[in-house]
Amino acid sequence: MTWIAVAVGGALGSLARHWVNLEIAHRLERSVPYATLVVNAVGCVVIGALAGRIAAGRLHLSPAMRTFVFVGILGGFTTFSSFGLDTFTLGHGGNHEAAVWNIVGHVALGVGGVWLGFYLGL
Repeated sequence: MTWIAVAVGGALGSLARHWVNLEIAHRLERSVPYATLVVNAVGCVVIGALAGRIAAGRLHLSPAMRTFVFVGILGGFTTFSSFGLDTFTLGHGGNHEAAVWNIVGHVALGVGGVWLGFYLGL
């Protein structure tokens, strides 16, 4: 049953991620690296908020539901491997400054998002 929860959640997360990619590309006329940044920042806030609510005892999830949400949905939605590829692509293309700012932005917004979400969830 756990494998099915991961598979279904992952499919939902991947579909949501693809939607964000399309929306960012449509609005900005390019998705790299902005779509990944948005996905990772939103995913970090969501995981932080859920973790905060669970830690505060305000949200109770069964182990199967935690796996569905954390591993499945959020795992399918946030892809740090895309961050690595985007950064590599920027640097390999000669845009080293953008590659560095991509790293700084992802790390700062990701960690900051988890912090913010955790405290919003308390």
